Amino acid sequence: MPQLEFTLTGEFIELHNLLKLMGLADSGGSAKARVAMGDVKVDGKVELRKTCKIRAGQTVLLDGSKIKVLKAV
Repeated sequence: MPQLEFTLTGEFIELHNLLKLMGLADSGGSAKARVAMGDVKVDGKVELRKTCKIRAGQTVLLDGSKIKVLKAV
């Protein structure tokens, strides 16, 4: 399982934007569709909210890729 890391520059990032920025979705619309289909897990639980606020310390899973969200130092 590929492990990716994303460093937050603010307080949070919306889930669909994170997927797009990390290259796990071709577009924002594609990312929203994947979330709506139940393909994405946040901290081990299926997340259906496209604009779910992802904060430092959380983990996002999609298609065998794991994104660890870090806080900027």
